Amino acid sequence: MRPDGRGEVRNVTVIYRDADADVGAVEGQTLAILGYGNQGRAQAQNLRDSGLEVIVGNIEDECLEHARADGFEVLSIAEASARADILFLLTADEIMPEVYARDVAPHLAPGKLLDFAHGYNIAFDRIVPPDSVDVIFIAPRMIGAGVRDSYVSGEGFPSFVGVHHDATGTARARMLGLARALGSTRAGCLEMTMNDEATLDLFTEQAFGPAFGHVMLTAIQTLVDAGYPPEAVLLELYLSGELAYSFSKIRELGMLEQNRLHSHTSQYGTITRTGRYTELDPILSQKMRETLEEIRSGAFAREWSSDREAKLALVENVRELQRKLPLTAWEDRTRRAFGIGDAREEPAG
Repeated sequence: MRPDGRGEVRNVTVIYRDADADVGAVEGQTLAILGYGNQGRAQAQNLRDSGLEVIVGNIEDECLEHARADGFEVLSIAEASARADILFLLTADEIMPEVYARDVAPHLAPGKLLDFAHGYNIAFDRIVPPDSVDVIFIAPRMIGAGVRDSYVSGEGFPSFVGVHHDATGTARARMLGLARALGSTRAGCLEMTMNDEATLDLFTEQAFGPAFGHVMLTAIQTLVDAGYPPEAVLLELYLSGELAYSFSKIRELGMLEQNRLHSHTSQYGTITRTGRYTELDPILSQKMRETLEEIRSGAFAREWSSDREAKLALVENVRELQRKLPLTAWEDRTRRAFGIGDAREEPAG
């Protein structure tokens, strides 16, 4: 591993479980959830249900009202930062440096602990905490609702975790105590650096996601252009839920083993036609390597941090254009016709 944490990924995999963690390491300390959004709400409730003292710091918005309704003591972010021993920074990535500088940094007495749910701002030097505080991350591989539901069910959820800076000598013990209180060590916590976590997360969003999405859109357009009804195409490819079910089985059984759940016709067709697409490998690999290098070098972080309002306007403009695509209408029509999700079509007569 390079000294700056950027470069070679460690070969040794460390996974922590309940037996490695003691909630007692953080008992008697005040925890502040800074940002009561999807992750903040779930994590606050899990920590409270594990017997820890939790307060919430949030701006005056709808999330603050949710926190009050959920029975938490709610303060401003600055007030919560001043009172708490452990601070969970759970605001949006793009505004976190500003919130940190204004409301958190002035209240970082020696020995406090900063916890992040994503390594982005630390990995790319958007936030540089003082050496006198512990810095850790617990990054759930689950959306907020899943973090809560998995805790309540007792199943737990996996997380990436790590100690970025240990000022007190207790950072790892406190990290593991918090991970157990959240319900994550039940499923397992994989240790890594904040840079590696941020890189993996961004790569999934910027390489795998777009590539997979483009393949899906190409398949849809090919079939619709060939005269197949859009409703039938979307049901066949993903709206029926078969694709989602297959992915759940990939999680349970492995990518290759789940193929045995499909018919012999399906298995033969997949095996004999896969080679037709291997000629795309060099181009696909090159594009993915380029994306990975942009992330690892910090180029993407520098791009995203400049002229933020223009970037957000671009996102909204693209969303508006997407709403006008034929695919959007096809999906709405199919979901209504088959009662998928919240789109239900009233029966005639």
